[in-house]
Amino acid sequence: MTVVGFLGLGRMGAAIAGRLAAAEVPLIVWNRSASAGDDLVAAGATRADAAVKALAAPVSFSMLADDRAADAVLSLQNLGESGVRRIHVNMASISTAMADTLSERFAAAGIDYISAPVLGRPEVAAAGKLNVLTAGQSGALDRVDPLLAHCSVRRWRFGERPRQANAVKIAVNFMILQSLESLGESIALVEAQDVDAVQFVDLIGSSLFGGVVHTGYGSIVAERRYSPPGFTMALGLKDLGLAEELAREGGVDAPMAPVLRDRFETALASADLADLDWSAVAEVSRRSAGKA
Repeated sequence: MTVVGFLGLGRMGAAIAGRLAAAEVPLIVWNRSASAGDDLVAAGATRADAAVKALAAPVSFSMLADDRAADAVLSLQNLGESGVRRIHVNMASISTAMADTLSERFAAAGIDYISAPVLGRPEVAAAGKLNVLTAGQSGALDRVDPLLAHCSVRRWRFGERPRQANAVKIAVNFMILQSLESLGESIALVEAQDVDAVQFVDLIGSSLFGGVVHTGYGSIVAERRYSPPGFTMALGLKDLGLAEELAREGGVDAPMAPVLRDRFETALASADLADLDWSAVAEVSRRSAGKA
């Protein structure tokens, strides 16, 4: 069985790597904080003491926090020399510009590069039910598909340019951001009339607005279940920045973006909201209505 390297063992990365370990895929794991890989090592994975060793595997995956982390860890120095053809799968939500930079960097090193950002929270990954958005050379996609199948219900192909998958993920996250704002405003509207938020969310999820975002995040907002965060407030603002950048690149008008930026910056400036799940941005609308 192909040895797989995995870099980045935050909540999402650890959940995906855990699925590979459970499927008895031989793993070499690396994380900046080595202790994050303890559970995987206990399950049989090998701990790499340097990123270059995990990246030397025939197939490697990374789930790093942002552009800066991806640029630093997936450096040309860490890619090493390619004695045999290798594939790297970047599962992080990064900018399209960074996707282009990494595509060129890996091509120069003789390594196939795939973008494969995911839809779903860490608990969804742990259950093997992610949707994975992929783009890259079709032959490389075919080779990694059985590995991605361990953590997902479906892999969606969006083209041969890795940036295309990242653009789709950015657009989806922008829709989620707008939905969180919509939920916050609408819940504040009904709570101002002494309507129970849980019942309101049950209504919208059972009728006109079914789906993961409105039912899942709706119940989190209604019940204020923001901790522990599945996705942090700071990462929400980061993803908003990616959407703003993509809109500028494509000449797309995005009038909701300034509103969302104000909401997230307000939440991050609030000591009791800053470290919560990004859905807690709805509390900004609640507080404007005096329903804190």
